[in-house]
Amino acid sequence: MTSNQKLRNHLLELLDGGHAHAAFDDVIADFPPRFHGVVPKGLPHSAWMLLEHLRIAQWDILEFSRNPKYKALKWPDDYWPQKTAPPDAAAWDKSVKSFRDDLAAMKKLLTDSKTDLLAKIEWGEGQTILREALLVADHNSHHLGQLIDVRRLLGIWK
Repeated sequence: MTSNQKLRNHLLELLDGGHAHAAFDDVIADFPPRFHGVVPKGLPHSAWMLLEHLRIAQWDILEFSRNPKYKALKWPDDYWPQKTAPPDAAAWDKSVKSFRDDLAAMKKLLTDSKTDLLAKIEWGEGQTILREALLVADHNSHHLGQLIDVRRLLGIWK
């Protein structure tokens, strides 16, 4: 196995979580719908707000990584939902599916042998796919930790 392939494998493991970071599926598993929109005392966000922020930010990083016609979102307005609760019962599941789909797309980009992990992204300002993959992993782990805090304060974390 080449060093390049080893690096790609390490990135995939980092994105999956489960070593030093919580895994997405573990954090959202069996999350009771009645708590999706509850903001625990002392915290600024509900689980819904964090899930949507995770989804939007990950999609944005992925889109920047692969789309030469990428248009930047407006910070912070475009990165956070306006409401603390999902608009309907299906929205949570849709957001979870979108997060998983975009994570899979990022992982596919990383495993594509045509992807030069260290080449500058032409439409960027010096960023590389390696940097963007690390950014996704870092950002996701931060907010997954916050989701665990939400669950702990709501009494729904093992």
